[in-house]
Amino acid sequence: MPCITINVEKSLKDRLSRFPWINWSEVGREEMLKRYIFEKYIKKEELTNEENDFCKKIDWHPVDELPLRKEFIEKINKIRKGKYHKYNSIEELRKDTS
Repeated sequence: MPCITINVEKSLKDRLSRFPWINWSEVGREEMLKRYIFEKYIKKEELTNEENDFCKKIDWHPVDELPLRKEFIEKINKIRKGKYHKYNSIEELRKDTS
């Protein structure tokens, strides 16, 4: 398997050394694969079964990285500004809905 070396400042290396149980190579490998899959997704390219399996394994999808649409944010803000009732208990909610 090919090897990649990443240079980091000493202060970052010292901070990373505080967590010897973390496999930083695996963290880097996953992040690079996520970036690759995201770029592929943006270009509307088909993901392979292996890439889809990776996404399922880490409970992530490229769409998670996309910014929220302006229309969605406006809709959420409109809902927040609207009238709503705060329930203090489940029983209170059940009384109101029955």
